[in-house]
Amino acid sequence: MLGKIKLGISMGDPNGIGIEIILKIFEDKRLFDFFTPVVYAPYKLLDQQKKHFGFQTNLSVQKKEQRIHKAQLNVIDMPMPKEALIFGEPSKIAGALAIDSLKAATSALKKGNIDALVTAPINKETIQSTSFNFPGHTDYLAKELEGKSLMLMVSDLLKVALVSDHVAVKDVSDLLTTALLEEKILGLENSLKNDFNIQRPKVAVLGLNPHSGDKGVIGQEDDQIILPVVKDLFDKGHLVYGPYAADGFFGQQAHLKFDAVLSMYHDQGLIPFKTLTFGTGVNYTAGLKAVRTSPDHGTAFEIAGQGTANTESFRNAMFLARLVLFNRKEKNSL
Repeated sequence: MLGKIKLGISMGDPNGIGIEIILKIFEDKRLFDFFTPVVYAPYKLLDQQKKHFGFQTNLSVQKKEQRIHKAQLNVIDMPMPKEALIFGEPSKIAGALAIDSLKAATSALKKGNIDALVTAPINKETIQSTSFNFPGHTDYLAKELEGKSLMLMVSDLLKVALVSDHVAVKDVSDLLTTALLEEKILGLENSLKNDFNIQRPKVAVLGLNPHSGDKGVIGQEDDQIILPVVKDLFDKGHLVYGPYAADGFFGQQAHLKFDAVLSMYHDQGLIPFKTLTFGTGVNYTAGLKAVRTSPDHGTAFEIAGQGTANTESFRNAMFLARLVLFNRKEKNSL
């Protein structure tokens, strides 16, 4: 039986919808049967937004994780910036605050002060600085946490992993190698086994080029890199198939026949994923020693401050983190 976990939460961009969602979710007191939530943010900021939205969320301000309240939203207090934070407006102040929250939560995760981490959305432009030059959460966490990261989008309908994530399309073909592809396939297979309890996972691999290269007419990568790796792993007993042309694959709903799909680049996998599941999916960073998830949406500056943000994806991210954590514990106890 799954128990209660200590869940760390980074607040994301304070000018977006992250704090609204966090506060809204924990108005539901039933969630404290599953989570002891710990959010890393200025208490004053959360209190301000609580009043702005008219929420009734119970907040408990703390300095350290050791004395947290089990039935309230715990806030590990951080310094409040003097500059104004304005809903819907990208700003360097907001970006810096989001990164301070992420760093504090990641440090707590590494120390074991929290069991898992859910990250609220950040703005990839405003987070950039001399001390933080990563394109997003995944790359930062890959550096801070042990293992080889794999971006895996998860829903009840579909799981999509990426060979390359936040990489310019023009650089994808140069990045793709047999070694990298094999690493990603085996990493996905390992996550499906250990994190999702799928004992014999069946994986579909998409081609890089239109029509998987059409026998070399539209690029050589599918025949020279992807097909040999897939065949070699299949011959060794892995249930891996491909490469499939991405358009026909999803158009024919072939994804329903597999436990997961490996795409070559960001939009190849995320466009069909978000088309089919947007608002309910979860971004999971597989392959790391610790568990981190996030919602499948961004900061949504266009609706920030309006009180209309949907909480379903964030809620699913919380429960997925809990499920993965217990699947790993059960696997390690056997």
